Amino acid sequence: MGISDKKEPLILLVGDIFMLYLSLWVALFLRYGNIPDSHILSTHIVPFSILFAVWIIVFFIAGLYEKHTLLLKSKIPDIVLSAQITNSIIAFLFFYFIPYFVITPKTNLFISLCFSFLFVIVWRNAYIKFFSVERRQKGILVGSGQELRDLEKEIDENNRYNIDLVSTIDLDTVDFSNFHKEIINRIYSAGVSIVIIDIKHEKLKPILPHLYNLIFSKIYFIDMHKVYEEIFDRIPLSLVRYSWFIENLSISPKATYDIIKRVIDIIFSFIFGLISLVFYPFVAIAIKINDGGPLFYVNERLGKNNRIIKIIKFRTMSGMDQGNDALKTENKVTGVGRFLRQSRIDELPQLWNVLRGDLSLIGPRPEIPALARVYEEEVPYYNVRHLIKPGLSGWAQIYQIDPPKFEKQSDATKTKLSYDLYYIKNRSILLDLVITLKTLKALISRVGV
Repeated sequence: MGISDKKEPLILLVGDIFMLYLSLWVALFLRYGNIPDSHILSTHIVPFSILFAVWIIVFFIAGLYEKHTLLLKSKIPDIVLSAQITNSIIAFLFFYFIPYFVITPKTNLFISLCFSFLFVIVWRNAYIKFFSVERRQKGILVGSGQELRDLEKEIDENNRYNIDLVSTIDLDTVDFSNFHKEIINRIYSAGVSIVIIDIKHEKLKPILPHLYNLIFSKIYFIDMHKVYEEIFDRIPLSLVRYSWFIENLSISPKATYDIIKRVIDIIFSFIFGLISLVFYPFVAIAIKINDGGPLFYVNERLGKNNRIIKIIKFRTMSGMDQGNDALKTENKVTGVGRFLRQSRIDELPQLWNVLRGDLSLIGPRPEIPALARVYEEEVPYYNVRHLIKPGLSGWAQIYQIDPPKFEKQSDATKTKLSYDLYYIKNRSILLDLVITLKTLKALISRVGV
């Protein structure tokens, strides 16, 4: 049992794929006036299957499979319409500029687009109405700190969760003299069936035998750590102890994942590195006109296992800060540099760092050594993020609303670390793909990652 349905995005994905193929079938039926035969289907199925795969990626980038937006019924038509406008442009380019697919009648594409828009909206609204509503259960939240308040607010204000909180118990303020009787009375009097609890909290150890007896009354306990991670997609630093790191981040061998990831890094960094060479002359001219300074700058960062690495970027600042004076630098972002940063063109040379093996395409962003030394003192467990290779984009870059910049920001860095730990714990090829698509969405919408 979870606080939200993790199968929901998969169900919606399968339904969307079915609706896309149904729209094709209907388009062919209307176009030719009868049930499509094997010849007609075989002519259309391959090019449209490739096209549908691209459309599904567009749906993902548009946010149609994100758990926090799945049930926003009022926004579905706008999101689907925006996605289908993009898909229409892709389809036009696909069928008009790829010779192999020119044989497919364009009328079929137009009809399919119209029906796919209608069918996807109908399917998603039907899912919300008939399938996504689960029996709501009463629950109690037991914990402490800011995470307790964050969870309480999120669960109370978001109808997508299948829990109604009848009580919240703060372990920092509760009277423990009769605590076990108080919590048991609340559970039975309110008909509670779920207890979300920080089970490893030191103050709970004396009453664990009493809580143990509740499992025979069919009371279901959920670890507060796991609930927080599931809802906010990050690890709550104030809830973790050394035992958590030993259990989750002891870096168990992931040989297959590491090999596949390195192969992907090499292939894509080489291909896109060659393509990016097209931009170099234009960037060079712009930088020379702007202030006449050098095109590149090499900066020191911390890599895997705290190893110093040197990364290359297009110069975007007035000086050539090497990272050692990051806490007191007075360099300013140039006019051209501002555009290069916003468009992420300044990071294109780092593709060669990926090819060389200093960076990965996906991973925690590498830190300036001077800042890292400060954070090692002020941010608990900070060095854990250096257990794996840093990357061009990462989980924190796509989720943290206000990330730390190039000056000391310990509080923002704690939040960034909580996202980095989530990635280190859950890293996989699938998660890397999700980060890649969300990064692409961020670049398209011209926001930072």
